[in-house]
Amino acid sequence: MTTYFSYPSPALQDELRQIANAIVAPGKGILAADESTGTIGKRFSDIGVENTDDNRRRYRQLLFTTDKEIGNYVSGVILFHETLYQKADDGTPFVKLIQDLGIIPGIKVDTGCVNLMGAEGESTTQGLDGLSERCAQYKKDGCQFAKWRCVLKIGKNTPSYLAMLENANVLARYASICQMNGLVPIVEPEVLPDGDHDLDRAQKVTETVLAFVYKALNDHHVFLEGTLLKPNMVTAGQSCATKFTPEDNARATVTALQRTMPAAVPGVTFLSGGQSEEEASVNLCAINSFPGKKPWALTFSFGRALQASVLKAWAGKPENIKAGQDELLKRAKANSLAATGKYVAGSIPSLAASKSNFVKAHAY
Repeated sequence: MTTYFSYPSPALQDELRQIANAIVAPGKGILAADESTGTIGKRFSDIGVENTDDNRRRYRQLLFTTDKEIGNYVSGVILFHETLYQKADDGTPFVKLIQDLGIIPGIKVDTGCVNLMGAEGESTTQGLDGLSERCAQYKKDGCQFAKWRCVLKIGKNTPSYLAMLENANVLARYASICQMNGLVPIVEPEVLPDGDHDLDRAQKVTETVLAFVYKALNDHHVFLEGTLLKPNMVTAGQSCATKFTPEDNARATVTALQRTMPAAVPGVTFLSGGQSEEEASVNLCAINSFPGKKPWALTFSFGRALQASVLKAWAGKPENIKAGQDELLKRAKANSLAATGKYVAGSIPSLAASKSNFVKAHAY
């Protein structure tokens, strides 16, 4: 019968619930440092740094040797496979550095997007083959949560039924496999900001995508209390002529979540989606200040919106490591305040605060 299934064991439920709640503890969020080799190469090219194994290691070392204060603002860090097994100059594994900061290590487990046949530039995400074995190993190696990104695009005929259904089912299967191996799955259905659509269209698409995702998670018997959602904030398309306020964005975002996201889920860790560092903080603060029902923690899982100023300050030079770390602390504190609705726009300046982090068609 369709209604006959088993929940995870009580011990596994407790473990997953505890990890998920720790990640979305009040005023804390996630540093997404899981850029693939190609993606971080693009970031490095902007600051004139060669994309080598050691430069990637040195940059991640900068992040993970930041002052212990960072643990007041950051609860988790998402790693790329390569980074998980790298060590600091003194031989200390990065995982230990992260744990010593009181931060929970996590891991990106998808292997990237591929085109969906017959669709208008839409994609699905690969990486299910061998995922259970990889998750089991990652758990042994210190990871407590995982992340998997799917991408959907707003256009005249998109997202299609096929794209929403396929990506929702891939996310649900991934989440199920993670939980079997003791990892909390962060479910990331990103609706890209590319396009000239307005806020209303963005909200409707986000609602529909999330409805597909939670139907699939239910179908796959995923334990919702041991999951987190990493969605886009609802914002108008990058090319939209109409400009909307942070309060408009907050209303659209919270309403979309209210209509689709079960209260059982501990929290939302928003992606920044190409917003500038300051925009991401201001919008996150507006979301937390919105007066509607919000039965989940609403916090951050930012990559570009936590690292743009860090990269600019560091510029690949050893003498700039402290300057880069100071920038990370500033943006982490700003987003910690935003996650509690207390950030004052412009109150924490940083080197690249207003620089757009938008990357066109950021799917691959």
